[in-house]
Amino acid sequence: MPIPAQQDLPGLGVLPYARKPSTLAEQFAGFDREHPWVYAALERLAAERLAAGAARIGMKALFETLRWRHPHGMKGLNNNYTAFYARQLLAAHPEWAPVIEIRRRRTP
Repeated sequence: MPIPAQQDLPGLGVLPYARKPSTLAEQFAGFDREHPWVYAALERLAAERLAAGAARIGMKALFETLRWRHPHGMKGLNNNYTAFYARQLLAAHPEWAPVIEIRRRRTP
């Protein structure tokens, strides 16, 4: 009877929840899942800016506003997530398309 390799023994494999997200989209999905209030706050901020008469809304400016309003516990609000949140906002509010600029996606 062959002796199994150590990595084949039960409990020694890589646990699925221990794997770090490899893509930015996976990292964003994890952050968004753990912090659902961030999207709601960005949506509220965008609506406030539009009500104030803004002709353009920058997602990075909204992120900075969020950081100023919630200085404690804002770890992980990464500027790399601005495009993901912008696309979520536009999916929910297509009428905001003229004021929220997004770049063409480089990756699927």
